[in-house]
Amino acid sequence: MVWNTRRTSSKSAVALSALVVTGALVLSACSGGSGEPAATEAATEAAVVVPENAVPPATIGMHIEGVEGGAWASAPFGALRLWDNGTAWSQIETEKGVYNWANIDGSLANAQSKGMNNVMLVLGTTPEWATQKIKDTDYPQPGAAGAPKDLADWDNWVETVTTKYTGQFEAYQIWNEVNLKNFYNGTPAEMAEMTKRAYDIIKKNDPTALVVAPSPTLRLTAAFDRFYPEYLAELGKLGWPVDVFAIHTYPDGLGDPAVRGLLIKKAQEALVAAGAPDLPLWDTELNYGLAGPGDIPKQEITGANAAGFVVRTYIDDLRYNIERSYWYIWSLRPIDILGIQAFAGSDSEQGFFALDNWVVGASFDGCATEGDAVICDFSSTDSKWIVAWAEKGEAVYTTPENSQLVCDPLQNCQEAGPNSAITLTTIPVRIYLS
Repeated sequence: MVWNTRRTSSKSAVALSALVVTGALVLSACSGGSGEPAATEAATEAAVVVPENAVPPATIGMHIEGVEGGAWASAPFGALRLWDNGTAWSQIETEKGVYNWANIDGSLANAQSKGMNNVMLVLGTTPEWATQKIKDTDYPQPGAAGAPKDLADWDNWVETVTTKYTGQFEAYQIWNEVNLKNFYNGTPAEMAEMTKRAYDIIKKNDPTALVVAPSPTLRLTAAFDRFYPEYLAELGKLGWPVDVFAIHTYPDGLGDPAVRGLLIKKAQEALVAAGAPDLPLWDTELNYGLAGPGDIPKQEITGANAAGFVVRTYIDDLRYNIERSYWYIWSLRPIDILGIQAFAGSDSEQGFFALDNWVVGASFDGCATEGDAVICDFSSTDSKWIVAWAEKGEAVYTTPENSQLVCDPLQNCQEAGPNSAITLTTIPVRIYLS
């Protein structure tokens, strides 16, 4: 195959928040999210009406290194999670009753200046003065993983932060990676009680804010099995005081999106086994290629693979009923532990552009499998297209009778006429239909 390389920019995150966009819309063969492919650019003054069941921008969540100081992603996204931004309890109330709000204020001011309203604050961790246990391995500082000695201190923190910022956060998450000892070493019952207390306070002070359950990570199966089912059982006794369940689906160091799908299934099975209510499920942190568990080495994922993993992740969310996922992390520079780097000019950046063009604002019409091929249908009010890939290895796929063009996430395109036999790889492609 001969590919013609073309990279394009995309809509801004602010523009993504609108469901109806008026004005000139530029459509090109590889960049228009809902337009027909065309050899030359065209413009229209007509309003672009997004389907009623359009995939919302908030499906694509992000962490941003330095957001508290003004950093922002160059790639489009629709929801922001504050973590590793110096905004957790242990980093704000460093002495009892003494608060330094600078990082939360800076993060919110930055987000609001960009038109970003879907911001989530993680409430935990515990300050050293309030904790039951102090261990040097705690994250982000000693004592942070302990349960509070006095839950009245937790209540006061939640009361204070939700009163101060009423109406400014879309969601509050109780805790991060609650099943790992360096993030939380209290009991499941204590965490369930903290969840209930926080829920009651948040709903009193900021009734429209969502309460997101603590997120367990699934890559360490024993740690998940040890903690999470018991936490769900305790939470159920308290009447399920959450609006959203959460997970973290980092696969093992050699894992890919297909392995992530198995982790999602495990979490969903745990929720069903616990008799949990049918609430949204968010993946509040993920990446690929991180070293471990055990001796599994780190995996560097670059080029079209990096962009393709990003695209597959969020289309898999649609397949597996994950309402939202937050990529970790848009950074100012490469971060050593991560398998896929996301910063301006990175390969993964193009994956987020592709999602903006291929998925956000479109109607998701379902996926089917044909052998190892995954075929997902999307449409707008005036066009249809397919996103397809091989779940593993390669798969031969015959294009529909109305196919015209095939493009990968890096905007490499080739003609693909009706009933063409194309070889799919694990890198997703968009097949434009007439």
